[in-house]
Parts: sequence; structure tokens; C-alpha cells
Amino acid sequence: MSSTARTAGTGVQERRAYQWLALVIGVVYLLVGILGFFVTGFDGFTEFDHDQHLLGFAINPLHNIVHLLIGALGVAMWAKPSSARTYGWLLAVGYGAASIYGLIVVNNEDANILNINGADNALHIASTIAGLAIALWPDRDRGTVRR
Repeated sequence: MSSTARTAGTGVQERRAYQWLALVIGVVYLLVGILGFFVTGFDGFTEFDHDQHLLGFAINPLHNIVHLLIGALGVAMWAKPSSARTYGWLLAVGYGAASIYGLIVVNNEDANILNINGADNALHIASTIAGLAIALWPDRDRGTVRR
């Protein structure tokens, strides 16, 4: 049996909740990456400046590029269940590592090349959890669990 659900008689693939979550997260990170450049411009690529922020989140041009990449991956990978799950694992592992890194460097100007602040750390932890939700969300089809 295929892990892809199709709507009866139409041949159209039914999207799973975790796929939509991957798309929403991808779009949000893509928009944040774009909007971030309106705040930071392109100067001070790895600058530590907690006064440069978007909605309370500290950013710099490198941080904006990371958001663009994460967002583009989500938009590119949401459509197929298997690639959406891979995106979930990328979020979980990547933002899990970013969470640890952020907690270590949050007030260290020399090591904090992404200009991470406390709000960023909270978002990174939430993104890790969202990635796990995408990666581990059960596939349910007509009351059964697919394996």
C-alpha cells in the first residue's frame, strides 16, 4: 500500500496535517528572512547588535539568510509526505542544535555570529518541537495507522 492518500475518484493527493504545517513554517520563515533585510540591510553580516530586531527577535544578514534557506526548504518539501517528514527532521535537528548554540552564545559578542537573543532561543526550541511534530505525526487513513 502506498503512504499517499488519494481522494476517491479524482486522483488528487490528499494533504496530511503535517504537510500543511511544513508549508506554513516554510512560508513564515521565508517571509521573516525577506523582512529581516529591511531591518538589517546587507552590512554587518555577522554583527552582534541586539538593537537590530524584527518583532523582538535579534537578527543580522547571516541570520536572515538562514531563515530564507529554512523557509525555502519548507516550501519546496511540503508537497510529498516523505519530503515533508524529512523537512521535519531537518527542523528538529537543525533547530535543536541552534537552541543549544544559542543558549551558549546568547551574550557572547565574539561567538554569537547569528545575533541570537532570548526570544530567538524560545523560537528555536518551538521550531525543534514543530519539526518533531512534522517528522513523527502519525499517518491515519480511514481509522487505521499506516506503517
